[in-house]
Amino acid sequence: MGQLDGIVAAKLAQRREQGTFRSLNTSASLSTGSVEGQVDFTSNDYLGFARSKELKKRISEAEKLFSETGVGSTGSRLLTGNSELAEDVEKQIAAFHGSETALIFNSGYDANVGLFSSLGRNVKYIVYDELIHASVHDGMRLSRAEMKPFKHNDVSSLDEILSSIDGNVIVAVESLYSMEGDLAPLVELCEIVEKHNCDIIVDEAHAVGLFGKGRGRVSELGLENNVFARLVTFSKALGCHGAAVLGNDNLRQFLINHARSLIFSTFTSNHTLIAIKSAYDMLSVVDYNKLIIRDIIKLFNQSIKGNENLMIIGGESPILGVLVPGNDRVRAVANAVQNDGFDVRSIVSPTVPKGTERIRICLHEFNTEEEVVGLIASLRKALGNG
Repeated sequence: MGQLDGIVAAKLAQRREQGTFRSLNTSASLSTGSVEGQVDFTSNDYLGFARSKELKKRISEAEKLFSETGVGSTGSRLLTGNSELAEDVEKQIAAFHGSETALIFNSGYDANVGLFSSLGRNVKYIVYDELIHASVHDGMRLSRAEMKPFKHNDVSSLDEILSSIDGNVIVAVESLYSMEGDLAPLVELCEIVEKHNCDIIVDEAHAVGLFGKGRGRVSELGLENNVFARLVTFSKALGCHGAAVLGNDNLRQFLINHARSLIFSTFTSNHTLIAIKSAYDMLSVVDYNKLIIRDIIKLFNQSIKGNENLMIIGGESPILGVLVPGNDRVRAVANAVQNDGFDVRSIVSPTVPKGTERIRICLHEFNTEEEVVGLIASLRKALGNG
């Protein structure tokens, strides 16, 4: 054996010393995805689809309809992996979101890497929100475009940067930021993009299922024709796995020809396609007037008022955070809250910038008022404010 194992070991030791070492655990329940016996305030299962007995029933019934379908796709989409089922599901997704087409990728990560690496080779700049997801960063790095960040959700910062550069530009944002829990000012951003004759791509991974009667923020704001491409994922509110890029047919055909994460990957399984179809069938009949998640969010925001020492970020969505600077301290607070029976997780640097470490909290349709009040009491106690 050469020197590589020693290099790897040293890097791991460095992470442990810095308090940034990550590890896997097997404590999650198969039925809820959260730690067994704890109240789920950490998963992205906003609507409870991942634990839904109704969705499991729909998937089981749909599989009977596709009883002749094999298990795996058997190959790349361009070789043996394509099917009428896949294209029918894509048409269903496109119709639901008001898009000309949809193209399924194996994950949101694959979709962003394929989208930005391929499109980025055909523009001079990609201008992106400084808090854009890591998958977009990886896609941008694989492109030949020059990368320029603008200040988070700052329309003036974007305008200033676009005014200072010349050439074809892609602007990249999320509609709902997964760590901040705040919404992008999409209307204003689209106005600036139009002013500078650019194109904007919106990652809707965390907004699907929550806004615009499940269709996302772009649809809620009527911006479908102002956005060049959207990313939607099935692994958050839809409780499944995978993602799709929404756009016109030119974009779809371009990605089929140039997105390496699509071209050189075995396509997703037929079971996954059936699960996605079933989740969209279920999402399309959700009565958003009867959902209580908005009330749960409102209760959380009202209950933290007067708690000066709880530094909260977010509040516009089910994603919130309690700032607890320092990796060791935020882990200790998270452990204390977990010991009280609430499944929350610490988000440490370098996942978030140093000094902004936090307890990330996700609220869900299945959480109760009593659980929310209990969580806040536990947080106050863990922070020494109880």
